[in-house]
Amino acid sequence: MSDLSRRDFGRLAFLGAALIRNHAALFGASRNIGIGVQLYSVRKDAAADLRGVLAAIARMGYQAVEFAGYYNHDAKSVRKMLDDAGLKCCGSHIGLPALLGDELPKTVEFNRIIGNKYLVVPGLPKENRASRQAWIETASVFNEISAKVKPHGMRVGYHNHTIEFQPLDGEKPWDTFFGRTNKDVIMQLDIGHAQRAGSNPIDVMKKYPGRAVTVHVKEFSSSNKSALIGEGEIDWKGFFQAAQTAAGTEWYIIEEESGAYPGLEGIEKSIKNLKRLLS
Repeated sequence: MSDLSRRDFGRLAFLGAALIRNHAALFGASRNIGIGVQLYSVRKDAAADLRGVLAAIARMGYQAVEFAGYYNHDAKSVRKMLDDAGLKCCGSHIGLPALLGDELPKTVEFNRIIGNKYLVVPGLPKENRASRQAWIETASVFNEISAKVKPHGMRVGYHNHTIEFQPLDGEKPWDTFFGRTNKDVIMQLDIGHAQRAGSNPIDVMKKYPGRAVTVHVKEFSSSNKSALIGEGEIDWKGFFQAAQTAAGTEWYIIEEESGAYPGLEGIEKSIKNLKRLLS
């Protein structure tokens, strides 16, 4: 190979690598983000037949589920059903009391058995969110929990609704809380709720880099309460780019709450829509 051709080859290789990096950042090819579903979306079906629901979810193409209760099944039974379906556990919504005092070791053990490392609090008792000072103190509690579960390979997190983005005592509770929790505390951003509250979820993800490890993927539409993923006002291209870059996202977790479709139909349509947007 001549010197000129070597230079040309090197230049082309450099440009090709740059194009690949740019494409990955824009279209989501740089990191393998899994797709899970929050079982609260199909809670009635799951309560009646968890094994059957998990098998159906796997057939739809989901890779994992996030729990919001275990429907009276013990940890070993849950793990066997997951394994039989070929699914992982990408999180569990757990009330704060189950992460405190003597309850924490029980919670850790249950989640160790089912293979879950994300312990996400989906909402707080009123006393933990009544004032800015309450949010500050709650952040300290989460930091303590984080330190206790870290040796077990687990992380504690918090999931928003809309109140977290409504100013309280001069500051949004989301900022009060995540501005004071350590970086091991997961920011499980529900993008639909955030946008409903008037915040741009993409800006939130960029403001706290590496914190949105699991994200609740949900549509928001100001005119259509039945809108599924891709049918509303979420900036999906911007969201995917933020998830792939700044946010450090590992799981897209679909939560279908519109009630537009019965049972499993809604989450099946949702994953089809999400995959179409990602393609």
